Amino acid sequence: MTQSTGADTPQSSFLGEVKDAVTPRATLLVVGVIVLQLLFITSYVGALHDPKLRDASFGVVAPPAAAQQAVTRLERLPGSPLDPRTVPDASAARQQILDRELDGALILDPAGTTDTLLVATGGGTVLATSLERLVTTLEKSERRSLRVVDVVPAAGRDASGLSSFYLVVGWCVGGYLCASILAISAGARAATPRRAVIRLGTMAVVALVGGLGGAVIVGPILGALPGSVAALWGLGALLTFAVGAATLALQGVFGIVGIGLAILLVVVLGNPSAGGALPPPLLPPFWAAIGPALPPGAGTWAARSIAYFKGNDVTVSLLVLSAWALAGIALTLLTATLRTKEHRPVAA
Repeated sequence: MTQSTGADTPQSSFLGEVKDAVTPRATLLVVGVIVLQLLFITSYVGALHDPKLRDASFGVVAPPAAAQQAVTRLERLPGSPLDPRTVPDASAARQQILDRELDGALILDPAGTTDTLLVATGGGTVLATSLERLVTTLEKSERRSLRVVDVVPAAGRDASGLSSFYLVVGWCVGGYLCASILAISAGARAATPRRAVIRLGTMAVVALVGGLGGAVIVGPILGALPGSVAALWGLGALLTFAVGAATLALQGVFGIVGIGLAILLVVVLGNPSAGGALPPPLLPPFWAAIGPALPPGAGTWAARSIAYFKGNDVTVSLLVLSAWALAGIALTLLTATLRTKEHRPVAA
């Protein structure tokens, strides 16, 4: 008669099944997901929970003595909400706002009691509102009134000026999801340089199609954004490809963990620092500093410039996206080449 052993008990069987179902590799991936989850919460809440103006570029138009006095007063405001500077006249202030050199400007009227605040809701409704709130308070303390002029108004169907940001988020999602699918469908690493080239070529096609689709949807179809459809198409194609190429590169180096790193860079760090929900002057210093260097931030700035600012001040953003794209291409091809050499049989 066979004697039963402790290994046959229900508890032992259950533990055995758990070990079979949850491998060490799966455990590490689950831990990684939890870490990403907590980083997501920390990043989004940390960036967006307490918006405060910090060093918003701000012009002052007035006679020389009064202008300098006003700039000095604004520089001494608690928390440094503004980075004020004198501007020669109202026309120059408007042009500098259109060129995205200023977030707003105050035109003082020494002969009267009503001053004029220039804002640009096209650059972010929350920023314009914050400037208006701050300057209104300052004017009341001086027993003066304020007239607000929106120099670059957001489109009527662009609620809160967020359409540019959501468009960019969609392009980024398409980039890293497509790259992830291309890599995972045949293993987490690029096996050969030829396969890497094919994947990059596929990403380029996806980027062109997705870029055009996004530009047409927000423009002619929904009327959410003005601006050149062709320019938005080009931006969307570059942004989607940059994110996709970077994701392929990270997967080539780190395997499936590279997907998590792509999400960390683009979603966890990139989206809250992009200047969408809160433009850069309203973000905490860390997020305001990293935003322009990440694809969502560079894309959001460029999309708003194309839609509302006649394409002004997009050079740096386009260079950032181009650098991500070129780095992604180079690293993807390099890792594929090195991996092929590692597995090449040695001649006897």
